[in-house]
Amino acid sequence: MTLSSVPLATSDLQIAHGNRRNATLICAPVMGESVDQMLLQMRQAKEIGADLVEIRLDFLKNFSPRQDLEILIKRSPLPTLVTYRPKWEGGQYEGDDNKRQEALVLAMELGADYIDVELKVADDFYSSIQGKKPEKVKIIVSSHNYQNTPSAEEIGNLVARIQATGADIVKVATTALDITDSAIIFQVLVRSQVPMIGLVMGDKGFISRILSAKYGSYLTFGALEAGVLSAPGQPTVTDLLELYNFRQIGADTKVHGVIGNPIGHSKSPHLYNAAFKSNNFNGIYLPLLVDSVANFLNTYNSPDWVGYSYTIPHKEAGFKCCDEIDPNAKAIGAISCMIRNPIDGKLKGYNVDYLGAIAAIEEGLRGLNGSTNGFGSPLAGKLFVVMGAGGAGKALAYGGKQKGARVVVANRSYDKAKTLADKVGGEAITLAELENFHPEDGMVLANTTSVGMKPRTDQTPIPKEALKNYCLVFDAIYTPKWTRLLTEAQESGAAVVFGTEMFLNQAFVQVEKFSGLPANKQLIRDTLARNT
Repeated sequence: MTLSSVPLATSDLQIAHGNRRNATLICAPVMGESVDQMLLQMRQAKEIGADLVEIRLDFLKNFSPRQDLEILIKRSPLPTLVTYRPKWEGGQYEGDDNKRQEALVLAMELGADYIDVELKVADDFYSSIQGKKPEKVKIIVSSHNYQNTPSAEEIGNLVARIQATGADIVKVATTALDITDSAIIFQVLVRSQVPMIGLVMGDKGFISRILSAKYGSYLTFGALEAGVLSAPGQPTVTDLLELYNFRQIGADTKVHGVIGNPIGHSKSPHLYNAAFKSNNFNGIYLPLLVDSVANFLNTYNSPDWVGYSYTIPHKEAGFKCCDEIDPNAKAIGAISCMIRNPIDGKLKGYNVDYLGAIAAIEEGLRGLNGSTNGFGSPLAGKLFVVMGAGGAGKALAYGGKQKGARVVVANRSYDKAKTLADKVGGEAITLAELENFHPEDGMVLANTTSVGMKPRTDQTPIPKEALKNYCLVFDAIYTPKWTRLLTEAQESGAAVVFGTEMFLNQAFVQVEKFSGLPANKQLIRDTLARNT
């Protein structure tokens, strides 16, 4: 089953009034080891914009149920969800389960707004309270699967089992083995007839945390700070609100993102979400950790999944999945951008890499004394060495040829270098040979490999000694901005061009393609400067 088979109408989802476009709550887990720590964390949660706090009793040391719960519930500045998670359901508690359940009953009596009871003990819990539940409190009955994400049918049956316990709210959390697993939870959420929390844990389930607002989850969880998570793949409350504009996500919000692997380093969401927000465009842009491009596109094929940027290593795989391809992208043999036609649903591929990179390199060359070449491109006639023969390498080799440069392709595999070099009428060498490659001075070097990208910032694709033969060096990597290659190039006397310039030029073009609105270029520049 794919998302296209799920009817998405506003009536399917919770809709809020006011300036929020969804009713999904943001819950911040507090996991202090003492009551005082938890109270501090509660105040922090309120300050950063959470709607409620989850009090994780299983993290408390020396827990005194009545005394501690009274303080935590009565003094919380936000509504409270009390959870006392046992080891067997992924929590910290290892003691007597009757005492654990007694603490949850006590939390209800003391005024908690929600309590979380695991499905495994839900029948026992409901029997113990004999229907005596304060009207205010809502009981969440939860199931956590730390191994995988079952089928939609199996999860649907699980939801029915949870509902049958008498739960006020159903919670199902699964684990993503692939990004497509989130689609299963989205399908169940949209069809659920009861309030439901649906989340997919792990980095590959990250999008479920954000798009919970689109598909109608009762709440999502946001960490107080990066790295302090109650479950894997959790974003921070601040990122939910400020980076992903969580309150503005609605059932009709258009989904965009950057497809890559790895993808955690990408700054694209910062730029595109800020640009969308400034234009009041009803879209969101996500980091998409994809293993198989074809599987991803086949799964998320509904009309509101509309546009993607492509990065390492998927530019060529994306090319193969297009229904239509722009002539420049076809000549390059790789795409950097894909857009779904709203009328027929067909996916069209574009390549804007070469525009962004070549424009940045030309600007750098014009800044060098004596490198202008009349009204033509300053690249014309230059020996232009491109490291890497993947998607970005193809784009730069093609762009160099278009500008009249003499192109040399250097790649780990000579065969791949030769194939690309033949396409652009250039020369091919291996990366190993590049160290002693010196047919002339004043060459231009462009790195399109991932060597030197975070976290391996100590690496470089070419020895420093070889850099003295180049007048300008460009690195497509932008995390970090100053790669080892660029640092050593500058020390060797070459002008340097940052990958951020290519990245910015791509963003200007793609924001306009995705939204149909002009890109606020200064805003995009300022946003990148703040986040690098």
